[in-house]
This record gives sequence, C-alpha cells and structure tokens, in this order.
Amino acid sequence: MTSPDESLEIARKRLLFRSWHRGTREMDLLLGRFAERNLPTFSKRQVELYEALLEHGDSDLYDWMGGREEPPTVLDHDVMKLLINFKFIA
Repeated sequence: MTSPDESLEIARKRLLFRSWHRGTREMDLLLGRFAERNLPTFSKRQVELYEALLEHGDSDLYDWMGGREEPPTVLDHDVMKLLINFKFIA
C-alpha cells in the first residue's frame, strides 16, 4: 500500500515531468525551473493547485506570468502568485 507521503512524492515527480514537457521550449524552461525550485516544498494543497494550473494552456500561463493579462479570480491563490513572481535564472 502506498503511504500518503509516497503518493505526494509521486505527484511531485509527475508534475515535474509535465512542467518540463509542455510543448513549447519557453514554457518548458519557465515551468520546469519553477517546478524544480518549488515542488519539493509544496504542501499537498499546493501540489493540487499547481496541477490545476497546468491544465491551462501555455499561452494563458505565459500571459499571466508575463503580466500581459490578469489571471481569473478563481486562480487568486499562493501558487499562482509564486508563479507570477517567479524569476527565471539560468
């Protein structure tokens, strides 16, 4: 039987993979780096919120991260704020 901690770790690994394999190189780099830096410390709730964010299209995420558009109010949570404030450093 899988423990809750183990299933959370599996979810983190799955989301890290999804973050690095978005379809556009720009989003792979942005979300991949964001996930590498933040997923290890995310709570179960934050992991679930990040997973829901990844359901949105690359163009929407890119516009929200770049400040070109405001995210919907339903996405006004700590994970979205971390994503918007994320600074990509190579």
